[in-house]
Parts: sequence; structure tokens; C-alpha cells
Amino acid sequence: MKLKKAPTVYDVAEQAGVSVATVSRVLYKPEAVRTSTRDRVMSVVRELGYLPSGSARTLASRHNGILGLFLPGFDGIEEPGPAAPANSGITIIDDTASGNGSLRPTTYFHEVLYGAELEAWHKGFALMIAAGRRPSQEMMLNNVAGHVDGLAVVSRTVEDELLHHVARRIPLVTVAGAPEFDTIDHVSVDNEGGMHALVSHLITERGVRSLTYFAGPEDSPDNLQRLHGFSRAAKDSAAEVRTEVTGFGDFTQERGFELGLQLIDNRNLTDVLVCGNDQLALGVLDACALRGVTVPGDVLITGFDGIEAARYSSPPITTVQQPMAALGREAMRILAARLEEPDRPTVFTQMPVSILLRQSTA
Repeated sequence: MKLKKAPTVYDVAEQAGVSVATVSRVLYKPEAVRTSTRDRVMSVVRELGYLPSGSARTLASRHNGILGLFLPGFDGIEEPGPAAPANSGITIIDDTASGNGSLRPTTYFHEVLYGAELEAWHKGFALMIAAGRRPSQEMMLNNVAGHVDGLAVVSRTVEDELLHHVARRIPLVTVAGAPEFDTIDHVSVDNEGGMHALVSHLITERGVRSLTYFAGPEDSPDNLQRLHGFSRAAKDSAAEVRTEVTGFGDFTQERGFELGLQLIDNRNLTDVLVCGNDQLALGVLDACALRGVTVPGDVLITGFDGIEAARYSSPPITTVQQPMAALGREAMRILAARLEEPDRPTVFTQMPVSILLRQSTA
């Protein structure tokens, strides 16, 4: 297909019968323009095939109009296989025995991403998303930082030195975990308090006396905070409680399934299996179903996050619900505010959580 000469903003303005400034407002601040004018300009934009110039906007406003979200890379993920040849036909696969592992491990990040995308749009920004997978993490981070006005980095994604490097160039906010720097904006949830409240409820209201914590990654601040809340609740209890910790691996459904089978096969089940996140809990639930262990009859199971899959599992899983989408939205609000007011005080925001009691602990 032969490409035509690119139309300019002057072509759009002339054909729409408006000024160049009005075209710019329609493209970058549409809410500030009357609907009739906006519709007329956008009709011409589509007719001419006009694409705004990012470099021109940068020169005019010193901003790209783009915010970034940098997510963790999953180093253990399998590489995609070779692409299927074209016209290879339809393959019928017997998938009746798959059972576990059907849900991907990024549901939490999907929610954060959704909130970030929504708020960026409300603020008039596009959103650039990238994953920092080793060993190319530094290259990817620098590449993204060079194209955005501000960057939100999800906890455990980037080394401290790289965070400081980027924060010297553009506004930066870290998401989840604990605030590690007093000079970088941060937004998180009350991981420790939420887990403490859940475990305290299990001990006092459900009468459990033995609990196993299924841990996530050792370098995850969220996991360590939840583990601390778990341990502190047991120590604070007036009852004599036995606790164990197992796992320290990926926050995935597959990992929960593996750990659940090990615990059941070794006959090490406790009264309740407290999982570091919902994905682990879903995997443990799969393992119980496979081995004929009933929930909540033989064992109780809890999670953390509040993803939709835990609501619709069988049985639905008791969990600590964190405002995942709100985390993404707040990160974008902080970046937008920092761009408007670069010298504002550093912001540390901790969002509350809720305990959702469901049938897995009935």
C-alpha cells in the first residue's frame, strides 16, 4: 500500500474552518471545546488521516502527553513456541483433564493496569505499559522513561539505583510494597493490617488453632508485610496457636497447586491454609479438589487481593480485598499532580483493605 503525504495541523485547521490552537485543544483537551466544534474537527482529522506529531507537542508543551506503568517481569515464564503456519487447519485438543492453572498469574496487575489506564485518560494522557524482564530490565526502563512524562513502577520491578536514576529525570511513583525512599512518591495498601485482621478473626471467631502460611516471593515487600501480619496475629492471640510457613516462591496458581499437593500428600494439613494471595489460594483449592479434601469441611482456605476468580471459585474464597484498580488510579493522579507542581511535598499514600468472608471459611 503506497503511503500518501502526511497532512499537517494547518490542513486540518483550514478544512475545519478553525484555528490551529482549536485543533490542538480538540486533540489534547477535548473537554474544553464545544461538542459541535470538536465533532467537526475530528471528522476532518479522520477524513485526512491526520496523526498528531508527538515531537511537535513536546516542543510546545515540554510534555509528551504520555504516562508510563512499569510492571514486574516474570523471569520463569515459558518462552512462546513457534508460530503456527498459515492455513494449518483446526486442531481438536482434549482439555478435559487440565483442571488447574487455567487462570494467568497477572490478574492483580490487570486490575492495577485498568485503574491506571482509566485515570490517565481522565487526565488527558496516553498510557505506555512495559514489563521489566531481566536481563534487559535497565534498557527497557530507560527506553520507557525517555518517552513518558512520568512513570509508575510496581514494587519489586526495579533496583534502587535505577529508581533514583529515573527519578532525577522525570516524576516517579512506586506502587505497592513499603516506601523505600523519602524522596519518591509512593502508594500502597495496608498489607500487614489486613492480614492481621483476617488471622485474628480466624482465631477468635472460627476457633482455629493451627495455621499454615503459603508465602510468596522472598523479595516481595507485600509478601513480607502479610507474613508479618500473620505472625503478629498469632502472637497477639490469647489462645495457644501453632503456625507454620511454607512456600516462598511465585505468587501463582500453579505454585499454590504444587504446594497444596505436597502438604496433603505429606499429611501436614493444619486447620487453615492462609495464602499470601488469591492465586496461591486458587491453586491450593485445586489441589484439595484433586485429593478429595473438602473445603471448608476438612480445611479452611484464605487468600489476599480480592480478584474476581476468588469470588467465583468453588467454594468462593475468603480474602483480604485491596483496591487494586484504585492503586493504579492513585499512581496516575500523583504523577499528574507532580507534573503540575514539581516542588510539592513527597506523597506517601496507604489505602485501606477489607475482609471478605466467604464459604471457604464458613
